[in-house]
Amino acid sequence: MIRPIKAIVLRNLIKLGRDRMRLFMNLFMSAFFLFIFSFVMKSAAPGLDHPMNYLIAGIIIMTVFQSSLNNSMHILEDIASGFMKEILVAPIARWQIAIGHVLSATIVSVIQGLIIVIIGFFIGFNIDFVHGIFMLGLMFLVGLTFSSLGLFLATITKESTNFQLLITIVSFPLIFLSGAYIPTMMLPSFLKTIVYLNPLTYTTAAFRYITLHMESLPADVLLKTGITFSWNGFIITPVISSGIILTMCVIFFYLCVYRFNSADFSRVKIFKRRHG
Repeated sequence: MIRPIKAIVLRNLIKLGRDRMRLFMNLFMSAFFLFIFSFVMKSAAPGLDHPMNYLIAGIIIMTVFQSSLNNSMHILEDIASGFMKEILVAPIARWQIAIGHVLSATIVSVIQGLIIVIIGFFIGFNIDFVHGIFMLGLMFLVGLTFSSLGLFLATITKESTNFQLLITIVSFPLIFLSGAYIPTMMLPSFLKTIVYLNPLTYTTAAFRYITLHMESLPADVLLKTGITFSWNGFIITPVISSGIILTMCVIFFYLCVYRFNSADFSRVKIFKRRHG
């Protein structure tokens, strides 16, 4: 049962490792946003003792999110190359194939997040061993959650171009309204409802709570810095935020495996660039 999953994970990791341009572009965008929004954080972030660390933590988890979502694209490439037809007729269950794809995308997203962590060390970011373990666990959970979502979206999309458009439509509003780049307390009040409905808001808050060692801070400070949220008097703590992420992970993972089992990949259209 484990061997087919392991084989798919290793194969996808090798394949993605060879696609250096995709890896570079994901990391380049993270570094670009770190550079741009660092000026905002230094000049306009209220009530933050270490605004750069606050920003770095948000960019780390958004790197994991974007990478896990985008890496689901390789399943459409497998369809285009004919590899998917070969693996579907192999004596392994479809759910094993789905889990293999999800795990490989998760591992790659965590690795890319760790690269941003290493970059952060050179500009003041720091974390101890215990918090680092919790940070790694949350990164894996977030990667698994959105790799599952990405695979689910890939299986319901009939054309590869539609998948790319769908990923863009889903990811960009969620990212910029999550507090990852611009703290939620700096956003206009009319956007607060959308912020509270955004699952990435709680992902970012829980991650910052762990990486910035904020467990000793009083409740009013956590609320002021966007780590906890008050929604109609109900306080959403980092523990509740972590529970929200875990619930999403279970739902998306079930949906992607269920959908993969019944997907008709022969109807998916792949558009390739013409050369010459």
